[in-house]
Amino acid sequence: MSKTRPNHLAGFGSLLWLLVVGLPLYVMLVATFQSRPDYAANGPLALPERFTLDNYLDVLDSGFAQYFLNTLVVTVCVVGIVLLLVPPLAYTIVRSRGRATTTVFRLFLLGLAIPSQAVIVPMFFVISEAGLYDSLIGVILPTAAFAMPVSALILSGVMRDITPDLYEAMTVDGASPRRVFFQLVLPLSRSGLSTIVVFSALQAWNGFLFPLVLTQSAETKVITLGLYEFQTEHGVDTPGLLAAVVLSMLPILLVYLFARRSLVQGLMGVGGK
Repeated sequence: MSKTRPNHLAGFGSLLWLLVVGLPLYVMLVATFQSRPDYAANGPLALPERFTLDNYLDVLDSGFAQYFLNTLVVTVCVVGIVLLLVPPLAYTIVRSRGRATTTVFRLFLLGLAIPSQAVIVPMFFVISEAGLYDSLIGVILPTAAFAMPVSALILSGVMRDITPDLYEAMTVDGASPRRVFFQLVLPLSRSGLSTIVVFSALQAWNGFLFPLVLTQSAETKVITLGLYEFQTEHGVDTPGLLAAVVLSMLPILLVYLFARRSLVQGLMGVGGK
């Protein structure tokens, strides 16, 4: 019976990677339990002399709950719009053989080549003329629009992995296209659906440009803009800022943890197999 020799080089590489990933997390978490004077005196790597939750309490008292709720509303609505529009679009792209559908899909994918920064000025005028400036819906619509091209590309790739025999079997049984879509395509596209949910949620939760330009009042401020509250003319409240970052990353981290397996499968294009 042969013994496997330990791979010391791989072990060293894993340890090095753990250090690269773990050190920033350590610095961030430790700082949130220190007071601002202690953090300034001891530096970012030192353990806190006195653990305190004041930074988290200050974050909650600074209007963070309103920012969190606004961000949650934007994220849920963006994900809902993507899930409502992209699956039928991807199904049509995969099953249709018409030239018009192919042309529309290619035009739709032009959104991949157009950065949001390039259209922010006309977007501002469109949102303003529609009476949606300084409202959450004015942030939701463009965020969902820019998330749809990538989502359609991912989901159509997953749906193409569904074998034609399954489509033909349901068609022979007399299933309508609607029944095929709901009873065959959607169940076999769970990994792709999870992928676009995580992707669109990340786009909405971490969005900065659209909220910055298309909102103004504190009632419509989201988390990414609320982090500016910890920067003053005298400096940055680093422990408070990092505490806000920790609280803001928890929801999207939970979404990723629950959907990570389907996310990886969807990105690899094996969701339908």
